[in-house]
Amino acid sequence: MKARIAVLPGDGIGPEVTAGAQQILEQVAHLFDHKFELEEYLMGGCSIDRYGTPLTDETLADCNASDAVLLGAVGGPKWDDPMAKVRPEMGLLGLRKGMGLFANLRPVRPHPDLMHASPLKPELLSGVDMLVVRELTGGIYFGEPQGRDSQPDGNTRAFDSMVYWDYEIERVVKLACNLAAGRRKKVTSVDKANVLETSRLWRQVANNVAVSHPTITFDHQLVDAAAMRLITQPSSFDVLVTGNMFGDILTDEASVLTGSIGNLPSASLGDSGTGLYEPIHGSAPDIAGEGIANPIGAILSAAMLLRHSLNLESEASAVEAAVMHTLEEGCRTIDLRQEKALSTQQMTAEIIKNLETQKR
Repeated sequence: MKARIAVLPGDGIGPEVTAGAQQILEQVAHLFDHKFELEEYLMGGCSIDRYGTPLTDETLADCNASDAVLLGAVGGPKWDDPMAKVRPEMGLLGLRKGMGLFANLRPVRPHPDLMHASPLKPELLSGVDMLVVRELTGGIYFGEPQGRDSQPDGNTRAFDSMVYWDYEIERVVKLACNLAAGRRKKVTSVDKANVLETSRLWRQVANNVAVSHPTITFDHQLVDAAAMRLITQPSSFDVLVTGNMFGDILTDEASVLTGSIGNLPSASLGDSGTGLYEPIHGSAPDIAGEGIANPIGAILSAAMLLRHSLNLESEASAVEAAVMHTLEEGCRTIDLRQEKALSTQQMTAEIIKNLETQKR
Protein backbone atom coordinates (compact mmCIF):
# COMPACT_ATOMS: atom_id res chain seq x y z
CA MET A 1 0.00 0.00 0.00
CA LYS A 2 0.95 3.66 -0.32
CA ALA A 3 0.72 6.01 2.62
CA ARG A 4 1.75 9.55 3.44
CA ILE A 5 3.06 10.02 6.97
CA ALA A 6 3.76 13.44 8.47
CA VAL A 7 6.66 13.40 10.93
CA LEU A 8 6.95 16.01 13.68
CA PRO A 9 10.28 15.30 15.47
CA GLY A 10 9.81 18.25 17.85
CA ASP A 11 12.30 19.19 20.57
CA GLY A 12 14.83 17.62 22.92
CA ILE A 13 15.12 13.87 22.39
CA GLY A 14 12.14 13.99 20.03
CA PRO A 15 14.23 13.99 16.83
CA GLU A 16 16.43 11.15 18.18
CA VAL A 17 13.65 8.71 19.04
CA THR A 18 11.57 9.69 16.02
CA ALA A 19 14.52 8.86 13.77
CA GLY A 20 14.44 5.34 15.20
CA ALA A 21 10.70 5.02 14.54
CA GLN A 22 11.20 6.29 10.99
CA GLN A 23 13.84 3.64 10.37
CA ILE A 24 11.41 0.99 11.56
CA LEU A 25 8.68 2.27 9.24
CA GLU A 26 11.10 2.34 6.33
CA GLN A 27 12.12 -1.24 7.06
CA VAL A 28 8.48 -2.32 7.30
CA ALA A 29 7.84 -0.74 3.91
CA HIS A 30 10.82 -2.62 2.46
CA LEU A 31 10.01 -6.00 4.01
CA PHE A 32 6.26 -5.96 3.35
CA ASP A 33 6.33 -4.21 -0.04
CA HIS A 34 4.70 -0.91 0.92
CA LYS A 35 5.54 2.64 -0.02
CA PHE A 36 5.58 5.14 2.83
CA GLU A 37 6.21 8.80 2.06
CA LEU A 38 7.66 10.36 5.24
CA GLU A 39 7.75 14.17 5.36
CA GLU A 40 9.12 16.16 8.31
CA TYR A 41 7.62 19.39 9.69
CA LEU A 42 8.41 21.71 12.59
CA MET A 43 6.17 21.71 15.65
CA GLY A 44 6.73 22.84 19.23
CA GLY A 45 9.64 24.95 20.43
CA CYS A 46 11.56 24.59 17.17
CA SER A 47 8.54 26.02 15.34
CA ILE A 48 8.38 28.95 17.78
CA ASP A 49 12.04 29.70 16.99
CA ARG A 50 11.43 29.58 13.24
CA TYR A 51 7.91 30.92 12.83
CA GLY A 52 6.93 32.48 16.15
CA THR A 53 4.17 29.92 16.70
CA PRO A 54 4.31 26.29 17.92
CA LEU A 55 2.02 25.11 15.11
CA THR A 56 1.59 26.86 11.79
CA ASP A 57 -1.61 26.64 9.77
CA GLU A 58 0.41 25.05 6.97
CA THR A 59 1.73 22.27 9.21
CA LEU A 60 -1.76 21.56 10.56
CA ALA A 61 -3.13 21.39 7.02
CA ASP A 62 -0.36 19.00 5.96
CA CYS A 63 -1.04 16.79 8.98
CA ASN A 64 -4.74 16.65 8.15
CA ALA A 65 -3.87 15.75 4.55
CA SER A 66 -1.69 12.83 5.66
CA ASP A 67 -2.69 9.25 6.43
CA ALA A 68 -1.03 9.43 9.85
CA VAL A 69 1.18 11.67 11.96
CA LEU A 70 4.24 10.56 13.96
CA LEU A 71 5.35 12.90 16.75
CA GLY A 72 8.45 12.95 18.94
CA ALA A 73 8.19 15.32 21.92
CA VAL A 74 7.89 19.06 22.50
CA GLY A 75 9.17 21.59 25.01
CA GLY A 76 12.30 22.33 26.98
CA PRO A 77 13.95 24.91 29.27
CA LYS A 78 14.41 27.37 26.43
CA TRP A 79 10.64 27.86 26.20
CA ASP A 80 9.73 27.08 29.81
CA ASP A 81 8.51 30.50 30.89
CA PRO A 82 4.98 29.94 32.32
CA MET A 83 4.14 33.57 31.53
CA ALA A 84 5.05 33.24 27.84
CA LYS A 85 2.22 33.96 25.40
CA VAL A 86 3.26 31.03 23.19
CA ARG A 87 4.54 27.72 24.53
CA PRO A 88 5.46 24.47 22.74
CA GLU A 89 2.64 22.55 24.44
CA MET A 90 0.12 24.87 22.80
CA GLY A 91 1.14 23.34 19.47
CA LEU A 92 0.29 19.85 20.70
CA LEU A 93 -3.08 20.93 22.07
CA GLY A 94 -3.79 22.78 18.83
CA LEU A 95 -2.83 19.74 16.77
CA ARG A 96 -5.17 17.48 18.71
CA LYS A 97 -8.01 19.97 18.44
CA GLY A 98 -7.33 20.82 14.79
CA MET A 99 -7.25 17.15 13.77
CA GLY A 100 -10.36 16.29 15.77
CA LEU A 101 -8.50 13.72 17.87
CA PHE A 102 -10.77 13.13 20.83
CA ALA A 103 -9.28 9.93 22.31
CA ASN A 104 -5.78 9.02 23.42
CA LEU A 105 -4.98 5.30 23.70
CA ARG A 106 -2.14 4.30 26.03
CA PRO A 107 -1.48 0.55 26.41
CA VAL A 108 0.39 -0.61 29.52
CA ARG A 109 1.85 -4.12 29.48
CA PRO A 110 5.10 -4.72 31.39
CA HIS A 111 7.64 -6.94 29.67
CA PRO A 112 8.40 -10.03 31.80
CA ASP A 113 12.14 -9.32 31.68
CA LEU A 114 11.68 -5.73 32.89
CA MET A 115 9.64 -6.37 36.02
CA HIS A 116 12.72 -5.83 38.17
CA ALA A 117 13.02 -2.31 36.71
CA SER A 118 9.69 -1.29 38.22
CA PRO A 119 9.52 -0.11 41.86
CA LEU A 120 6.54 -2.44 42.33
CA LYS A 121 6.95 -6.04 43.45
CA PRO A 122 6.97 -8.52 40.52
CA GLU A 123 3.94 -10.35 41.90
CA LEU A 124 1.89 -7.17 41.55
CA LEU A 125 2.88 -6.84 37.89
CA SER A 126 1.94 -10.38 36.89
CA GLY A 127 -0.93 -10.30 34.38
CA VAL A 128 -0.94 -6.53 33.92
CA ASP A 129 -2.34 -5.70 30.48
CA MET A 130 -4.40 -2.53 30.43
CA LEU A 131 -5.45 0.13 27.97
CA VAL A 132 -6.12 3.67 29.15
CA VAL A 133 -8.49 5.68 26.94
CA ARG A 134 -8.14 9.38 27.74
CA GLU A 135 -10.55 12.01 26.45
CA LEU A 136 -8.38 14.51 24.63
CA THR A 137 -10.13 17.67 23.47
CA GLY A 138 -12.36 18.66 26.37
CA GLY A 139 -12.03 19.19 30.09
CA ILE A 140 -9.94 21.66 32.02
CA TYR A 141 -7.22 22.03 29.36
CA PHE A 142 -9.70 23.62 26.96
CA GLY A 143 -12.49 24.97 29.19
CA GLU A 144 -13.46 28.64 29.15
CA PRO A 145 -13.20 30.96 30.94
CA GLN A 146 -9.61 30.76 32.12
CA GLY A 147 -7.12 33.38 33.13
CA ARG A 148 -6.19 35.58 36.06
CA ASP A 149 -7.18 38.94 37.46
CA SER A 150 -6.34 41.30 40.30
CA GLN A 151 -8.75 41.81 43.17
CA PRO A 152 -9.47 45.12 44.94
CA ASP A 153 -7.62 43.86 48.03
CA GLY A 154 -4.43 43.48 45.97
CA ASN A 155 -4.57 39.69 45.69
CA THR A 156 -4.31 37.94 42.33
CA ARG A 157 -6.76 35.24 41.33
CA ALA A 158 -6.21 32.52 38.69
CA PHE A 159 -8.99 30.33 37.33
CA ASP A 160 -9.55 27.44 34.94
CA SER A 161 -12.82 25.85 33.88
CA MET A 162 -13.49 22.14 33.54
CA VAL A 163 -16.13 21.86 30.83
CA TYR A 164 -17.57 18.73 29.22
CA TRP A 165 -20.38 18.29 26.73
CA ASP A 166 -22.42 15.10 26.80
CA TYR A 167 -21.42 14.18 23.24
CA GLU A 168 -17.72 14.46 24.12
CA ILE A 169 -18.19 11.94 26.90
CA GLU A 170 -20.42 9.65 24.86
CA ARG A 171 -18.02 9.19 21.95
CA VAL A 172 -14.97 8.38 24.07
CA VAL A 173 -16.86 5.93 26.31
CA LYS A 174 -18.30 4.23 23.19
CA LEU A 175 -14.76 3.85 21.85
CA ALA A 176 -13.60 2.37 25.15
CA CYS A 177 -16.42 -0.19 25.08
CA ASN A 178 -15.67 -1.14 21.48
CA LEU A 179 -12.00 -1.63 22.30
CA ALA A 180 -12.84 -3.67 25.40
CA ALA A 181 -14.96 -5.99 23.27
CA GLY A 182 -11.75 -7.24 21.65
CA ARG A 183 -10.00 -7.61 24.99
CA ARG A 184 -11.26 -8.90 28.37
CA LYS A 185 -14.60 -7.06 28.10
CA LYS A 186 -14.12 -4.88 31.20
CA VAL A 187 -14.35 -1.08 31.30
CA THR A 188 -13.62 1.08 34.33
CA SER A 189 -14.79 4.68 34.03
CA VAL A 190 -12.74 7.04 36.20
CA ASP A 191 -14.18 10.34 37.49
CA LYS A 192 -14.61 12.52 40.58
CA ALA A 193 -18.40 12.38 40.74
CA ASN A 194 -18.52 12.95 44.49
CA VAL A 195 -17.23 16.50 43.98
CA LEU A 196 -17.39 17.67 40.35
CA GLU A 197 -20.52 18.42 38.32
CA THR A 198 -18.65 17.54 35.12
CA SER A 199 -17.93 14.12 36.60
CA ARG A 200 -21.57 13.62 37.53
CA LEU A 201 -22.49 14.27 33.91
CA TRP A 202 -19.64 11.96 32.85
CA ARG A 203 -21.01 9.14 35.02
CA GLN A 204 -24.58 9.67 33.79
CA VAL A 205 -23.59 9.56 30.11
CA ALA A 206 -21.21 6.63 30.70
CA ASN A 207 -24.04 4.63 32.26
CA ASN A 208 -26.24 5.34 29.24
CA VAL A 209 -23.50 4.09 26.90
CA ALA A 210 -22.90 0.99 29.03
CA VAL A 211 -26.55 -0.06 28.63
CA SER A 212 -26.01 -0.45 24.87
CA HIS A 213 -22.97 -2.68 25.47
CA PRO A 214 -24.45 -5.54 27.54
CA THR A 215 -21.47 -7.86 27.00
CA ILE A 216 -19.14 -5.37 28.72
CA THR A 217 -18.63 -5.44 32.49
CA PHE A 218 -18.78 -1.74 33.37
CA ASP A 219 -17.87 -0.08 36.63
CA HIS A 220 -16.99 3.35 38.02
CA GLN A 221 -14.03 4.42 40.14
CA LEU A 222 -13.20 7.75 41.75
CA VAL A 223 -9.89 9.03 40.43
CA ASP A 224 -8.11 8.99 43.79
CA ALA A 225 -9.16 5.37 44.38
CA ALA A 226 -8.14 4.48 40.82
CA ALA A 227 -4.69 5.98 41.42
CA MET A 228 -4.27 3.76 44.46
CA ARG A 229 -5.59 0.69 42.63
CA LEU A 230 -3.10 1.26 39.80
CA ILE A 231 -0.32 0.59 42.30
CA THR A 232 -1.94 -2.02 44.54
CA GLN A 233 -4.01 -4.03 42.01
CA PRO A 234 -2.92 -3.05 38.48
CA SER A 235 -3.82 -6.42 36.96
CA SER A 236 -7.49 -5.86 37.87
CA PHE A 237 -7.84 -3.26 35.10
CA ASP A 238 -8.64 -4.01 31.47
CA VAL A 239 -9.78 -0.75 29.82
CA LEU A 240 -9.88 2.53 31.74
CA VAL A 241 -11.71 5.51 30.27
CA THR A 242 -11.40 8.95 31.82
CA GLY A 243 -11.24 12.68 31.24
CA ASN A 244 -8.39 14.74 29.90
CA MET A 245 -6.54 15.77 33.07
CA PHE A 246 -7.21 12.56 35.01
CA GLY A 247 -5.95 10.52 32.05
CA ASP A 248 -2.84 12.65 31.75
CA ILE A 249 -1.93 12.04 35.39
CA LEU A 250 -2.92 8.37 35.63
CA THR A 251 -1.00 7.28 32.54
CA ASP A 252 2.22 8.84 33.80
CA GLU A 253 1.65 6.95 37.06
CA ALA A 254 1.00 3.74 35.11
CA SER A 255 4.28 4.14 33.21
CA VAL A 256 6.24 3.04 36.29
CA LEU A 257 4.68 -0.41 35.89
CA THR A 258 6.78 -0.96 32.76
CA GLY A 259 10.06 0.13 34.35
CA SER A 260 10.50 3.28 32.28
CA ILE A 261 8.30 5.97 30.76
CA GLY A 262 10.46 5.54 27.65
CA ASN A 263 8.75 2.22 26.89
CA LEU A 264 5.20 3.49 26.47
CA PRO A 265 3.51 4.43 23.17
CA SER A 266 0.26 6.22 22.50
CA ALA A 267 -2.25 6.80 19.74
CA SER A 268 -4.59 9.78 19.45
CA LEU A 269 -7.64 9.01 17.33
CA GLY A 270 -10.74 10.75 16.02
CA ASP A 271 -13.53 9.93 13.62
CA SER A 272 -11.24 9.97 10.59
CA GLY A 273 -8.47 7.44 9.98
CA THR A 274 -5.71 10.00 10.43
CA GLY A 275 -4.25 9.52 13.89
CA LEU A 276 -1.40 11.06 15.86
CA TYR A 277 1.17 8.67 17.33
CA GLU A 278 3.76 9.57 19.96
CA PRO A 279 5.65 8.14 22.93
CA ILE A 280 4.21 9.38 26.20
CA HIS A 281 7.55 10.68 27.49
CA GLY A 282 8.60 14.31 27.31
CA SER A 283 11.53 15.97 25.55
CA ALA A 284 14.05 15.02 28.29
CA PRO A 285 16.34 18.03 27.68
CA ASP A 286 18.87 16.71 30.22
CA ILE A 287 19.90 13.93 27.82
CA ALA A 288 19.04 15.55 24.48
CA GLY A 289 21.82 15.25 21.92
CA GLU A 290 23.62 12.44 23.75
CA GLY A 291 22.13 9.64 21.65
CA ILE A 292 21.10 7.58 24.69
CA ALA A 293 17.31 8.02 24.73
CA ASN A 294 15.09 4.95 24.74
CA PRO A 295 13.42 4.64 21.29
CA ILE A 296 10.99 1.87 22.28
CA GLY A 297 8.06 4.18 23.06
CA ALA A 298 8.42 5.87 19.66
CA ILE A 299 8.87 2.54 17.84
CA LEU A 300 5.80 1.01 19.50
CA SER A 301 3.91 4.20 18.59
CA ALA A 302 4.87 3.48 14.96
CA ALA A 303 3.39 -0.01 15.44
CA MET A 304 0.14 1.57 16.64
CA LEU A 305 0.23 3.82 13.57
CA LEU A 306 0.45 0.75 11.34
CA ARG A 307 -2.48 -0.86 13.15
CA HIS A 308 -4.94 1.99 13.68
CA SER A 309 -4.37 4.33 10.71
CA LEU A 310 -3.04 2.00 8.00
CA ASN A 311 -4.90 -1.19 9.01
CA LEU A 312 -1.69 -3.22 8.77
CA GLU A 313 -2.16 -5.62 11.67
CA SER A 314 0.48 -8.15 10.62
CA GLU A 315 3.09 -5.43 10.23
CA ALA A 316 2.18 -3.88 13.58
CA SER A 317 2.39 -7.24 15.32
CA ALA A 318 5.78 -7.91 13.69
CA VAL A 319 7.19 -4.65 15.07
CA GLU A 320 5.84 -5.39 18.55
CA ALA A 321 7.27 -8.90 18.45
CA ALA A 322 10.64 -7.52 17.35
CA VAL A 323 10.68 -5.19 20.37
CA MET A 324 9.75 -8.09 22.67
CA HIS A 325 12.53 -10.30 21.29
CA THR A 326 15.06 -7.49 21.57
CA LEU A 327 14.26 -7.06 25.25
CA GLU A 328 14.32 -10.83 25.76
CA GLU A 329 17.87 -10.82 24.37
CA GLY A 330 18.87 -8.44 27.15
CA CYS A 331 19.21 -5.25 25.11
CA ARG A 332 18.71 -2.16 27.27
CA THR A 333 19.10 1.61 27.02
CA ILE A 334 20.45 3.60 29.94
CA ASP A 335 17.04 4.27 31.50
CA LEU A 336 16.73 0.51 32.06
CA ARG A 337 20.34 -0.41 32.81
CA GLN A 338 23.36 1.73 33.66
CA GLU A 339 26.05 -0.76 32.64
CA LYS A 340 26.58 -1.85 29.03
CA ALA A 341 23.63 0.23 27.90
CA LEU A 342 22.91 0.59 24.20
CA SER A 343 22.62 3.91 22.42
CA THR A 344 19.40 4.98 20.74
CA GLN A 345 20.73 3.89 17.36
CA GLN A 346 22.09 0.59 18.64
CA MET A 347 18.75 -0.31 20.21
CA THR A 348 16.98 0.62 16.98
CA ALA A 349 19.39 -1.54 14.98
CA GLU A 350 18.74 -4.54 17.23
CA ILE A 351 14.99 -4.12 16.81
CA ILE A 352 15.38 -3.87 13.03
CA LYS A 353 17.44 -7.08 13.06
CA ASN A 354 14.67 -8.89 14.93
CA LEU A 355 12.04 -7.37 12.63
CA GLU A 356 13.82 -8.92 9.67
CA THR A 357 13.80 -12.26 11.51
CA GLN A 358 10.04 -11.91 12.09
CA LYS A 359 9.45 -11.43 8.39
CA ARG A 360 11.48 -14.53 7.51
